[in-house]
Amino acid sequence: MRFPSLLAATAATVLAVPAMAQDNHDPAQDFNGPYVSIGGGGTLQGSDRGETLVFDTNQDGAYGDPVLDAAGGDVFAPGFCNGAATSTANIGCRNDKDGPEYFGRIGYDRRMGNFVLGAVIEGGRSEARDSVSGFSDAGDSYMMSREADWQAGARLRAGYTPGGGALFYVTGGGAYARLDNKFATTNSVNSFADSGKTNGWGYSAGGGVEVMAARNLSVGLEYLYTDLKDDDYTVSVGQGSAPAPDPLTGVDIQRSDPHFRTHSVRGTISYRF
Repeated sequence: MRFPSLLAATAATVLAVPAMAQDNHDPAQDFNGPYVSIGGGGTLQGSDRGETLVFDTNQDGAYGDPVLDAAGGDVFAPGFCNGAATSTANIGCRNDKDGPEYFGRIGYDRRMGNFVLGAVIEGGRSEARDSVSGFSDAGDSYMMSREADWQAGARLRAGYTPGGGALFYVTGGGAYARLDNKFATTNSVNSFADSGKTNGWGYSAGGGVEVMAARNLSVGLEYLYTDLKDDDYTVSVGQGSAPAPDPLTGVDIQRSDPHFRTHSVRGTISYRF
């Protein structure tokens, strides 16, 4: 999925609907009062180049320890990639997955002349996935990925409407997601236990345009940047059937970057009471 094509498709949908607008409503009443919305679009991820896995070898809660073999060599010397492993070599990684999103929203606007202040609460789901992989000198790959089971946000918005009909606005506020974390490895001798689903907290900010298509109906196009902090997911390595001494036994693994950052382009349809 590419940003320009997604933006063009969503914009075409939004701009086509006002052609059905009727002239039997009073523009002075636009964007004033409660409303409900549904919407959808696409979630895209920026480059998180340089992300790695990090290790706590003595379980003191401090990550960044090297994992050393019996000869003092770095077990993860082959390196890392900011994507999902497709082989046991770090040249075999695919990019993070962009995906569709869909949501519902309730809001309230207060119009003061041509200025509008409002608040929005929304919930929904994005199918984007963020992965990072590491590769060991034993020829194994280790991959962590995360995506949102569901997410929610509460934001303020402020805008300007030139006499009604269209509203241009900026928005920002808190964001939350229940994150589904997964771990996969080709290492079949050690045992692995992970901490499961986690809570990501952060913020969203962006802006958009909303156009009245009828007396009680509006359509919109919106961009939203979201940054969620997720630093609770851990994978703990056990010995399993690995022969002793084993450099991975007792090691805890996390991602080096706890932030899950996304860019969303979405269209909305709102019913205004």
